[in-house]
Amino acid sequence: MIVYDLQCAAGHQFEGWFDGGDAYEEQRESGLIACPVCNDANVTKVPSTFAIKGASSHNRGGRYPADMDTFGRSVSAYLEKNFDDVGCDFAREALKIHFGVSDRKNIRGTSTKEEEKLLEKEGVPFFKVPLPPPPDSDA
Repeated sequence: MIVYDLQCAAGHQFEGWFDGGDAYEEQRESGLIACPVCNDANVTKVPSTFAIKGASSHNRGGRYPADMDTFGRSVSAYLEKNFDDVGCDFAREALKIHFGVSDRKNIRGTSTKEEEKLLEKEGVPFFKVPLPPPPDSDA
């Protein structure tokens, strides 16, 4: 097993795990490797910071904060500002938006595993974001 640091034409960096160098080349040439951010299949290997003395694996290219707590708080603040909190009615509201009963808007909230299965079955796109506890909580 070999791990390569990869980058798409848009500059997104990610890892790829392969059985060997030949497997990477075969998959790349067949268009089977794509960026997980933008789905671009124009992917190349980039030097790994793991192999560069003195390089930090944190904060590659200055794109992400090295302090993951700060990053988590930034994501949480963005979601609070740009998504309506529908609480435990997330699945119900997502279905209403999906079927055109409610206007399209960004929503956030909680759902059960059963509700998530229903959303998947109905073809409702959603994603789960693990968030840090609010700064004033004891968690």
